[in-house]
Amino acid sequence: MKSNQLPLTETVFYLLIAFSEPIYGYLAIKKIEELSQREVRIAAGTMYGAIENFLKLDMLQQLSSNNERRKIYQTTKYGKQILEAEVLRMQHCINIFDSNNRGEKNEETI
Repeated sequence: MKSNQLPLTETVFYLLIAFSEPIYGYLAIKKIEELSQREVRIAAGTMYGAIENFLKLDMLQQLSSNNERRKIYQTTKYGKQILEAEVLRMQHCINIFDSNNRGEKNEETI
């Protein structure tokens, strides 16, 4: 899939993963910190700005919630397609890296 959304930034990548299940913003912030081993930290303002952008891009959808203070969001089908395309892109890059390193290791043994 070719998209003008790719490549994803690290933050966008983690956001789409965090919202792959129904979740509210603050919990997504905590989930991203956990998934990234505290390497990626997202401030509340950044999170809610990103949510607004993702809603406009149809990458997230707001789900109904019994608690009006907590808005629940989930990655849309399109958002999942973008995420999957990014994973394939990264896998391709890793394969190139691995192939290149195997070649270098073979040259060292000669």
